[in-house]
Amino acid sequence: MTESIASAGNQLVKTVASLRQKKYRDELGLFTVEGVRLAEETVAAGWLVDTCVFTAAAEADPRAAKLIGVLQERQCRLVRVPDHLYAKISDTREPQGIMLVTPKRAAAFDDILSRMAKPIIAVLDGVQDPGNAGTVIRAADAAGCSGVVMLKGCVDLYAGKTVRATMGSLFHLPVVAGMASEELIRLLAAAGIPLIATDLSGATVYSAADLSGPAAIVFGNEGAGVGAELLACAAERIVVPIYGKAESLNVATAAAVILYEAARQRLSTL
Repeated sequence: MTESIASAGNQLVKTVASLRQKKYRDELGLFTVEGVRLAEETVAAGWLVDTCVFTAAAEADPRAAKLIGVLQERQCRLVRVPDHLYAKISDTREPQGIMLVTPKRAAAFDDILSRMAKPIIAVLDGVQDPGNAGTVIRAADAAGCSGVVMLKGCVDLYAGKTVRATMGSLFHLPVVAGMASEELIRLLAAAGIPLIATDLSGATVYSAADLSGPAAIVFGNEGAGVGAELLACAAERIVVPIYGKAESLNVATAAAVILYEAARQRLSTL
């Protein structure tokens, strides 16, 4: 049964609005997914959905209506709100009128290792821009990586902009968030997976590096690059060369280039 809420003072409305802040996402263990496409990806991936909030306009859209029907069958809480109220809880500039409130799903490092015999892991070190972080996750998914590790100091995985930038890949790929560098180094050593760091100084051109075996490739902060602790432990340093006049590549672009080179090398050895 669908509920109708019209008051900004309603507790659900207050709770959903609070999820725009990391403090409350962490406290409640919840985050929001906005838009028809992302909501479809969430449901298709089998993620648990606590509540679906939508407007009458969204309910009239065939794709959104189908999605609401699926969620109803799954006993999800369904809440209809007026447009002006939805605008108050939305985290997007042009809301599509449908939002899922979803529990976080904590991935473990073992989830990444178990996906393939020769794991290829994208590691984010201090990446602060949600668009960059989300795009790296999307690129890792597209390139067939085993998973992603976001170290402490990265942007929040569950921030609205990060979630949207993954374009649904968050729901398909194990992403471990908040791991300390020293723990990652220990786990990689125990698993026999070499750490490869992207770095501008003294580095091998990425296409000349052997990326056909197990590897954890670290992509660093937009300004400072990979941290000293990880660089010191790296088995190899690689770089995407600049042939034109651009000062540098966006970290997400560099990640896509390198991860696809790893995929090419791995496919050529099959």
